[in-house]
Amino acid sequence: MNMTPSAVLAPPVPRSIEDMRLPEVMMRDILLKTMFRTNASEVSQIARLICLPAAVTQELVDRTRTMKLIEATGNMHAGSGSEIGYRLSEAGKSRAQDALGQSKYYGPMPVPLEVYREQVARQSIRNIAMTRQQLTSAMGHLILPTSLIDHLGPAVGSGRSILMYGPPGNGKSSISNGIRDALGDRIYVPRAIEYAGHVITVYDPIVHSAAEEQEEDPASLRLRTRYDARYVWCERPTVVTGGELTLDMLDLVYNETARTYQAPLQLKSTGGVFIVDDLGRQEDPPQALINRWIVPLEEQKDILALQSGEKFEVPFDTLVIFSTNFHPNKIFDRAALRRIFYKIRIDGPNQKDFLKIFSLVAKKKGMPLDEATLVHLLKNRYPEIDNEYANYQPVFLIDQMLSICAFEGIPPRMSPELIDRAWANLFVEEDDIMH
Repeated sequence: MNMTPSAVLAPPVPRSIEDMRLPEVMMRDILLKTMFRTNASEVSQIARLICLPAAVTQELVDRTRTMKLIEATGNMHAGSGSEIGYRLSEAGKSRAQDALGQSKYYGPMPVPLEVYREQVARQSIRNIAMTRQQLTSAMGHLILPTSLIDHLGPAVGSGRSILMYGPPGNGKSSISNGIRDALGDRIYVPRAIEYAGHVITVYDPIVHSAAEEQEEDPASLRLRTRYDARYVWCERPTVVTGGELTLDMLDLVYNETARTYQAPLQLKSTGGVFIVDDLGRQEDPPQALINRWIVPLEEQKDILALQSGEKFEVPFDTLVIFSTNFHPNKIFDRAALRRIFYKIRIDGPNQKDFLKIFSLVAKKKGMPLDEATLVHLLKNRYPEIDNEYANYQPVFLIDQMLSICAFEGIPPRMSPELIDRAWANLFVEEDDIMH
């Protein structure tokens, strides 16, 4: 979807040191550490590294210079358009080293937590108006009953939590990804935020997909006058976790060496989607995981803790999707279920939809359909499993037949004999294995 930065209200560009709303000592130390680590000497270079407008960077350099921590070296190049060069004084180098001993963070100035809250409100996941057309377009590759879209649409549009449950192999993960694709627009993700003098890095290239425009030189005046360059313009983030999810992954991660924090997964997913796949397969019981989410889901805020034990609130603006193969009543108590706003059962397809899926997959994979084979499959094989169809089965059976054809050196085709050979790999006989 071709969106523009104006689709979501952009974070305003700071025009002065006061606009930054950061402790001046912190800003000065980050400036000194950045110059010390990178040898940047011109305001334009420094502005690019600390992600501030040139005018604010100049103001910070001038204030630091009055403290005799920075000194001017004259014009770096001959010519009327050349910039004044700067370097750290001996006192500045000493201060930079002391500051690095307290925190190795340098580079982009962090965004104060309170300022970040304002941006979260501007781009809230709950501000999205989800239409039937958006959702069906994003789910176009799936054969879904109309009744399922009827339930999913309001759930996604509300930005509230969703629990999808039902037998395995029926596309709960694919539906989750389709929901993510339906969101479509872009938001602003801070490179780092600041709380009580601590830096918490948020932007993560693994989680966040930067828009192409971000490739522009962030020091360019055009880009800097449009939005605060301490943010990265990104697709709405999606965090997908499965059986590997543990409770401690939802806490701040402290880097002992750098003495900075990394945002937990749910904070990185702010403004986007957090998918907990295969709920019930984690080391921690599902009830414990849900209990951890109770305050965020109900109050739209999360509580994190620093190394010191001090607790503080951060915004919780995330569409949480839980997906499980277990029946909800078996893994949650009623109080937990009450806190999950939408509960949607995802069942296997009926015979008509199964045949639609089978036909689409065969066409996509270049496998000619054969009526006798389909009749054999429906009349002789599926009754063995009480005619329980699943969305994954057409792909599985057709891939198996293609592999057999390749092995036997014959063109891709289906037959009752080939479907039987494929069927044999679909299930495991429940017999004892000799030891």
